Amino acid sequence: MRRAAIERKTNETDIKLSFNIDGEGETELKTGVPFLEHMLDLFTKHGHFDLMVDAKGDIEIDYHHTVEDIAICLGQAFREALGDKKGIKRYSSMFVPMDEALGQVIVDISNRPHLEYRAQFPSTNVGNFQVELFHEFFWKLALEARITLHIIVHYGHNTHHMIEAVFKALGRALDEATAIDPRVKGVPSTKGML
Repeated sequence: MRRAAIERKTNETDIKLSFNIDGEGETELKTGVPFLEHMLDLFTKHGHFDLMVDAKGDIEIDYHHTVEDIAICLGQAFREALGDKKGIKRYSSMFVPMDEALGQVIVDISNRPHLEYRAQFPSTNVGNFQVELFHEFFWKLALEARITLHIIVHYGHNTHHMIEAVFKALGRALDEATAIDPRVKGVPSTKGML
């Protein structure tokens, strides 16, 4: 099974996270950040992963440290769970609509961390969640997972719908990119390594 568990404790957060690439879409999320939990649940269901997060953070200040550190842990767990990357498809591109919104995620499991984030949202908050924190989340995820990640929100009117489309697309893109293709011998790179 391709799975990993990560623990991270700082002066700002205390996080325990486990991630299973070959899961069934099961989540157990305790973060104190309800909108992020909603998005992680969607990501997990659409990626057919299993994800457990137990996070305690200084959310009385704001959500920044908790959101960032969960992304760091998720990226590390993803990279560790993936192992030697032998036989994976490596690339994927997914479009996902959510009512009037259309999100797209393109991923390359490349060992070259990079984020392109093309998203303009009509509002700065969903409830009390600051939407700008998602840039930080996706950048830290890409960095720690060591993937190239392109996120494009083509259009939409409802910020919640736009973000939801992205998280669903991310789950589906990573599911496809991590899928084993029996035609792939070794790692999918002419360099012989990723």
